Amino acid sequence: MSDQKFLYNDAPYKKEHEAKIITKSAELGIKLDEPIFYPKGGGQPGDSGALLVNNQHFKVIETVKDLEGQVFVKIENADALTNFQDGTIVNQILDWDTRYKYMRTHTALHLLSVCLPYPVTGGQITFEKGRVDFNMPDSPDRGQITDRLNTMVEADYTVSYDLISQDELRKRSQLIKTMSVKPPQNVDFVRLVRIGNSNNTVDLQPCGGTHVKSTAEVGKLFISKIEKKGRINRRVSVVLQD
Repeated sequence: MSDQKFLYNDAPYKKEHEAKIITKSAELGIKLDEPIFYPKGGGQPGDSGALLVNNQHFKVIETVKDLEGQVFVKIENADALTNFQDGTIVNQILDWDTRYKYMRTHTALHLLSVCLPYPVTGGQITFEKGRVDFNMPDSPDRGQITDRLNTMVEADYTVSYDLISQDELRKRSQLIKTMSVKPPQNVDFVRLVRIGNSNNTVDLQPCGGTHVKSTAEVGKLFISKIEKKGRINRRVSVVLQD
C-alpha cells in the first residue's frame, strides 16, 4: 500500500495544499505525503507550479512516478535538495491555469473516443491541443465530428468516478479502449471515469488522468486536423477555443 494520498485524484480542483516531505531522490525529486501535482502518464503531462519551503519558493518543473507508482516532484534547482529535510511541512502551489486546460482537454478526448468508437493506438495532451490516434481505415468529416463534440459538451454531462476490480475488468475488457496503454496491474482496483450517469452513461473507461466535473466546463472546441499515420491509423487533433 502506498504511503501517499494522491490528492490530484481525490481533489483535482485543489490549487494549494500543505504536505509533508517523506523522502527525496537526486534523480526523481521530492516525495510528498499528499501531492496535488499530477504525475506524467497516460499522455497527460506532469504538473508544474511551486513549493514554498521555510518561506522560500522553489519552482516545480515536472511531476513523475517511479517504477512502483510513487509520485515525485522535480524542482528547477536540483542542488537545493540538500535543504529539504524529511518531515518538513511544505506548501504546494499548483500552476492551475495549465492544469485546468489539461483537465478540459482530457475530458474532451474522452468525448472524442465516443464520437469515434475505434481502438485507440495513442494519445497526447499539450497546452495547445489534444490528440488521439485511432485504428480506423478512413478519415471522418471534421465538421461533423466538431458539431457532435460541441453538442455533447453543451449537454452538460456529469463526470464521475467508480472503481472496478481487476477480475471484473478482465470480464468487461470492452471498457478498455487503448491498445498501447493498459490499466495498472499492480493495484487491486482500477479507477473508471464515467461521463453521464448510471441511467445514461455516455462513456465509461479506465483512466488515471484529471478531468473536469461536467462536460460544459470543456467549452467550445473544434477538430483542427486529421492526419493519416499508416494504412489504418488516423491522428485526430482537438483544440479548445478559449
